[in-house]
Amino acid sequence: MKNLSLLVSALLLIFFTSCKQEKAVEKVPENVIGKHMLELESDIMTPEILWAFGRLSEVQISPDLQKILYGVSYYSVEEDKSNRELFLMDVNGENKKQITTTASGEYGAVWRPDGQRIGYMSAASGSMQLWEMDADGTNPRQVSDVEDGISGFLYAPDMSKVLFTKEVKIYKTVVDRNPDLHKTTAREMTDLMYRHWDSWVDSFSHIFVASYEKGSLGEAFDIMKDEPWDAPLKPFGGTEQISWTPDSKNIVYTSRKLEGKAYSKSTNSDLYSYNLESKQTTNLTEGMMGYDINPTFSPNGAYLAWESMERDGYESDKSRLFVLDLATGDKTYCTKDFDQNANGLSWSADSKSLYFISDWHATEEIYKLDVASGSIQKLTEGVHDYHSVVEAGNKLIATRVSMSKPQEIYSVDPSNGEATELSFENKHLLDQLTFGEVTKRWVMTTDQKQMLVWVILPPHFDENKTYPGLLYCQGGPQGTVSQFWSYRWNFQMMAANDYVIVAPNRRGLPGFGQEWLEQISGDYGGQNMKDYLSAIDNVKQEKWVDANRLGAVGASYGGFSVYWLAGNHEKRFKAFIAHDGMFNLEQQYLETEEMWFADWDLGGPFWDKSNKIAQRTYANSPHKFVQNWDTPIMVIHSELDYRIVASQGMSAFNAAVLRDIPAKYLYFPNENHWVLHPQNGVLWQRSFFEWLDKWLK
Repeated sequence: MKNLSLLVSALLLIFFTSCKQEKAVEKVPENVIGKHMLELESDIMTPEILWAFGRLSEVQISPDLQKILYGVSYYSVEEDKSNRELFLMDVNGENKKQITTTASGEYGAVWRPDGQRIGYMSAASGSMQLWEMDADGTNPRQVSDVEDGISGFLYAPDMSKVLFTKEVKIYKTVVDRNPDLHKTTAREMTDLMYRHWDSWVDSFSHIFVASYEKGSLGEAFDIMKDEPWDAPLKPFGGTEQISWTPDSKNIVYTSRKLEGKAYSKSTNSDLYSYNLESKQTTNLTEGMMGYDINPTFSPNGAYLAWESMERDGYESDKSRLFVLDLATGDKTYCTKDFDQNANGLSWSADSKSLYFISDWHATEEIYKLDVASGSIQKLTEGVHDYHSVVEAGNKLIATRVSMSKPQEIYSVDPSNGEATELSFENKHLLDQLTFGEVTKRWVMTTDQKQMLVWVILPPHFDENKTYPGLLYCQGGPQGTVSQFWSYRWNFQMMAANDYVIVAPNRRGLPGFGQEWLEQISGDYGGQNMKDYLSAIDNVKQEKWVDANRLGAVGASYGGFSVYWLAGNHEKRFKAFIAHDGMFNLEQQYLETEEMWFADWDLGGPFWDKSNKIAQRTYANSPHKFVQNWDTPIMVIHSELDYRIVASQGMSAFNAAVLRDIPAKYLYFPNENHWVLHPQNGVLWQRSFFEWLDKWLK
């Protein structure tokens, strides 16, 4: 349920322009989707403009520290698809150049260790394969020809080998066992975890190693053999969960080597080291019972750092920074006295320090750990979220977003935290738009604690006018309400429709210490709901908020929150929107797939009458307050959401109609826990504001 931010969405018309790119192209394929150099008719954001932003990702620094390689995804609403292109620029932001212009897109691009060529994945030949091009983007050539394609790759540091990941079928299907019934669509299950997030578990991601010589791959072998588990972890893990040792002799990878019910109830992933000479696999984190992920070796090969959670079954436990001394075998918990998460680890060139990203008081900043002393220094401060950081000489190259700006690349001075933008991917749109002011306030909760609340004002705000207000209910439930930029739950998009947005960092969110984060587990419908009401009750006192025109909106746990508030809001709100929310918690316990989440956060199964925490949870299920519903509600849900299945939304909608409550049900048969298709995304925005405007304006 965690609001993992990394995910795709959609855009506008389709035409390619080279106005801001330096590469000249004689002929561009008609179906290439490129940057939209739009001349806007208004300075107010619309859904179409939101989806026109280029989405920058996967920043890579060349081995000589002189160049930045990155990709940008562009979307077409008309074509209902996306395309991704690669760019180069100097580390000072100069000499920006687009180096690909294809209809197939380029993904996972990295510098070859010698810096002479760039490796990337492309489906130009049909399936996704490894390709290479010269360092200036010329002479593209297919390197691999793997059956059914690959999903990721990494060069060995000495360039003698390449590892790649691909799907492997382990279990026989119904058709395999009944070849004469080759048209049957049946599935048979004898254990849990038969589907996950948005797909059925039909195959597993494995790591293969192939020799690499003169730009060609040799025969590959599966280092995981016939093992029925994934590396990297699905559904969100990538090559960041795999690492070569600097001497190219070992591969360390992340995996949770459990099956069925055991897999569905555990978060215990470990780091495994595979030796290419002996073919032996060693568990490096045996006995460490939570998530252990994202291994990264120091440049000198002396240390291995990774992110670790302590408790099995708790997916939102503190993300700890651990370092393994490879010579002695000693493991050091480097952030023991640091009451914050540590993510996105990156070594300094001298192997003495680690940079990482951490959320504190609703912004994500860059920190630096001195490995020898254990001291931690905060390097940046501001109203923004950093997403990644890597050292490049005397500067840091980082990516950053805010509620008012999509992701861009910055150069950061580690001595003072000063940041200089380099990429300017979306400047042509941002310069034409007026965004609302983002303000911060601290609100007293019902238990006399201070809660940080973001308030986003409409563009061209007039304090002498009154505006309807929207309470934003966060998902996760432990997803951060920091300075994130979203392509669906976008606060500037909401503000552009003349709403005042109230986004509280209620109980259960990171960035305020573990006690604040963990209070929500086993207390659904409890203190965090009081926190929501404290926030909206505070802001509605402002003269520019119309207390009689308030709405509440949210997705996932935020959708649960909306359903719960619908039965307990004491007539504060005039409209609700719940997306992919939990409506019936007893139903949810038996419908979801990652049982570790249900066991930890709900407290356990509803049939355990001796479990007071679980019984309190189920007593607060939103469906038990439907008799109190009196406010129009819009329900949004998707068929491919296996985390919170579509019947939850359908049940809530049916209940509203049966109670004669004005209701609307927006259903997407081809979406999962998010809305990822361009036309669906624009429709989502239009429907969202049509509903709110109907009841609040």
